[in-house]
Amino acid sequence: MARRIFFGRRPVSRVVSVCLGLALGGPVFATTAFAVDAPATEGDAPAPLKTHLDEYRELLAAHNRAWEDYEKIAAPYWQSVTEKRSRRRTKMANGLTLTEADYVMEQPPAFTGPPKPDNPLAPKTKSPIPDVQEFLAAAKAEYDFEPERPQSEVAFKRAYAQFAAAKGIEAKVAVKIYAFEAGGDGQHDIQAGREHDPKGKVISTALGYNQLLTTNTIGLLAEAGSEFIGTLKESAAIADGPRRQALERKIANLRKMVAFARTVPNDWNAHGRLASTPKGIGVHALNLDIDIGPMLQTRKLTNSINFAKAKGYDATLTAAELEMMNLTGDGNGFDMLTMPPILREIVPTSNFFQRGGYERNPVAARNNTVSKLLAATDEKMEREMRKQGAKDLAAAFDAVALR
Repeated sequence: MARRIFFGRRPVSRVVSVCLGLALGGPVFATTAFAVDAPATEGDAPAPLKTHLDEYRELLAAHNRAWEDYEKIAAPYWQSVTEKRSRRRTKMANGLTLTEADYVMEQPPAFTGPPKPDNPLAPKTKSPIPDVQEFLAAAKAEYDFEPERPQSEVAFKRAYAQFAAAKGIEAKVAVKIYAFEAGGDGQHDIQAGREHDPKGKVISTALGYNQLLTTNTIGLLAEAGSEFIGTLKESAAIADGPRRQALERKIANLRKMVAFARTVPNDWNAHGRLASTPKGIGVHALNLDIDIGPMLQTRKLTNSINFAKAKGYDATLTAAELEMMNLTGDGNGFDMLTMPPILREIVPTSNFFQRGGYERNPVAARNNTVSKLLAATDEKMEREMRKQGAKDLAAAFDAVALR
């Protein structure tokens, strides 16, 4: 149980704890929670707190020393990954064949030092990553927009299946990607980090059946916003009464958001900067709308399919191959799927990730070659497809096919 600690005259409820062992399986020593009178400064802190601060500094110093040694190896490794990836893109653009020499063939170094300890005096801060409630609040504040939420999750799945099927997405591929991205039973508002716990800590802005980032949403609006508006106008033209009025309001709001997305060049980094603003955060709420959400989620997949076709890849993408494009970006994913089988067996997956993304992705780190990652992805898809959400989505596609 957390006790109350008083800093100055203001009480702060928290647990002051320091882990004295290694993370992920190492020995974990007991933590201490206690109440103290208000220390005006650290020097006025009681002896127990001073002891914890001394322990914290020792642990932090040990971590920093180990990290400095690690960075001497890790930084050059990831710089080499970046440089070789850039050269591969140039070669691919010029139609040149890639060979083993175009990849970093060593696995990335692993940090084996002690973890960074928590500062016992640091206040608890809210995650800098916005969540669904913040997307909704920003949409209302910035655009006076509230997405039309489905009456049931099955209703959203039907809307998604109808739109995705119309755009040529195969049912099994769509269901397997949903199973992988949304944990097999995720709802339309599922966000990364909350696949198994609705109140869990979000780890990115990835949202929905195909886990679009805020930057994805901005980019898709900039690229295909006019198409989305046209689709809504077609629906409004055959609707009447309240439904037509609702669609017309939705169209007006969507126009504002598309205009905002087009205020910068059509560039990932520029879209990322927009995505971090209140207006950009509000735009992401479109994924929760039963009319617009399926358009955005589907477009992400069709863009990858069209990217491969434009590069001359005529074979039908498997769900795992399409997921690689969804997960690592179209260029990296295409690099993987066009790689000869012999290279798939030996090329490390680190070649296709930014360092931060790789270090936050234990699946890619464990399955550390392209062939292993593809196999693990498909295995997870097959496993998660057994859950009710995936079965409901498959049934929605079946219903579309029978029309």
